[in-house]
Amino acid sequence: MKPMLPTLTFEVPQGDNWNYEVKYDGFRALLFWDKEIKLISRNGNSLLEIFPEIKIYLEKNYEVFKTFLPLVLDGELVDLENEYKADFSSIQVRGRMRSKKKILEKALHNPCRFLVFDLLSINGNLCSDRKYVDRKKSLLKLFKDSQLPTTPNPLSTDLIQLIPAYKDYQAVWEQVVLHDGEGIVAKQDSNQWEEGKRTTLWLKFKNFKYVSCFVTAYEKSNGYFYVGVFRDTKIYQIGQFLFGIKPEEKQALFQIIKDNKSSEDDRFIYVQPAICLEIKYLELYDEQMREPHFERFRFDLTPKDCTYDKFVHQQKNMPNDIEISHPDKPLWESPSVKKIDFIHYLQEISPYFLPYLQNRLLTVIRYPHGMFGEAFYQKNCPEYAPDFVQTFMHEGINYIVCNNLKTLIWLGNQLAFEFHIPFQTLSSNGPSEIVLDLDPPSNKEFKLAIKAAQMIKEVLDQLNLIGFVKTSGNKGLQIYIPLPENEFTYEDTRLFTEFIAEYLISKAPDSFTIERLKKNRQNKLYIDYIQHAEGKTIIAPYSARGNDTAALATPLFWEEVTDELRMEDFTILNMMKRINEKGNPFQSYFETKQKQNFSPILEFLKQKK
Repeated sequence: MKPMLPTLTFEVPQGDNWNYEVKYDGFRALLFWDKEIKLISRNGNSLLEIFPEIKIYLEKNYEVFKTFLPLVLDGELVDLENEYKADFSSIQVRGRMRSKKKILEKALHNPCRFLVFDLLSINGNLCSDRKYVDRKKSLLKLFKDSQLPTTPNPLSTDLIQLIPAYKDYQAVWEQVVLHDGEGIVAKQDSNQWEEGKRTTLWLKFKNFKYVSCFVTAYEKSNGYFYVGVFRDTKIYQIGQFLFGIKPEEKQALFQIIKDNKSSEDDRFIYVQPAICLEIKYLELYDEQMREPHFERFRFDLTPKDCTYDKFVHQQKNMPNDIEISHPDKPLWESPSVKKIDFIHYLQEISPYFLPYLQNRLLTVIRYPHGMFGEAFYQKNCPEYAPDFVQTFMHEGINYIVCNNLKTLIWLGNQLAFEFHIPFQTLSSNGPSEIVLDLDPPSNKEFKLAIKAAQMIKEVLDQLNLIGFVKTSGNKGLQIYIPLPENEFTYEDTRLFTEFIAEYLISKAPDSFTIERLKKNRQNKLYIDYIQHAEGKTIIAPYSARGNDTAALATPLFWEEVTDELRMEDFTILNMMKRINEKGNPFQSYFETKQKQNFSPILEFLKQKK
């Protein structure tokens, strides 16, 4: 069975009879589940050998699906980066893997997901001849009945998720652009699913980026034009294009290159930078533009206007109502981080960062001059904040509540480096988690924090508690124990944090202390169990810190907590690469809340008191 395919358009159809789905960049696939599970690519190849996590997940959740079998679903196999974007380059790497060991490692730490957008058969009954809106309605019911995610969610451990349909094109397009997604597929209400057909009832509209560049060469054998930009004083090649240019424009461009060539060989005619163009493309892959199309000549530009810095900036879609001021402003010296690098980091990390800021009173530390000047705390939302910034009045302070990407980018533009949050949300009556702050006397004694974390992990394992560990980004480690909402008080959690502190001191009195006064700590690690209280705050996971190394408060896998661990290895410049390669250590954080075995431990501690 070959899938139905959409037709590319450059103008989105709008009207009451059109529906809009987010387009994700991955491997198109059909999921068949009868007596056995099959995941078949567009070209008819089996994908389960390379993506075993899908089969493992389905078999584990057989009871959830069994009432719907036999079942056929149409969708996209993706490495989900955020709600609106999949990582194309990452899934390409997965697709080329052949080592079973490496495949299983990836499947465990960074699993791909099957995003479903169509229902072809349920209980063995064919659905493809039904209207799109009817199929979509039945598909939504299936997901709701199965308690599966009805929108793509990179933080969910459910690997089967729904791509919903929207009626408001402008609203979903704004989110696709903001989150750097691939585009949108528009589908008519009444269309049937037709095998192997490329149809105009499904239309794809892509989120192209635009770059100003200049022509560097013409390839004789295939007619491709090569383009580049200036990186400092050298030409940096960014790719080649063939499509989008009219025949008469193509002939004129070729003639200009031929008449003004700087050199020629068997393959190319070369030309010095002079002819400026605007190219639209999807994204970079292997440092080359994907799906480049000629857009227009730029007679208003000179080659010196076509720079690598502008090219990098144009790769990311910024909200139209946020103007990034002084994008080239240096913030850190070593590593070298500019303001635009920091903004891009916030944009990319947002799916992993925002869930911890959600509905929490935010305190930020702003660095107007980066690490080259003084910083200040900010709790009150400034009067000049745009309307999309949500706030909440608490004890006379109008706090910012960072619930969306636009607010996060705006705060980044204000050079808010550090994001500090309380231990509870706006709707919580008590703590949403326990956090143990392991604070060594200095960077030199970081191994004390490692030792304490390892000892605490042993205790958590013995108590059947699930803990997560992260660096503070400065000199210590922090251990999180997620809790169900509105079930425990700070008095309850204080019993546990005090118990842990006393345990560590009893086991290693020469290493740990609960002494509040620094002068009396004798170079021991301070276990700040009192800090976990109402009104207190902690640095949020993935937040930057105001230190010279551009280090982050970084979630870790427990196996990384060894004496080889180094705080400065986790920075703004390498965090996304780390997540793409290793996965997100806090992946199951929120789902852990309902599994936590805290009540019996608390009862024991109360009896002991």
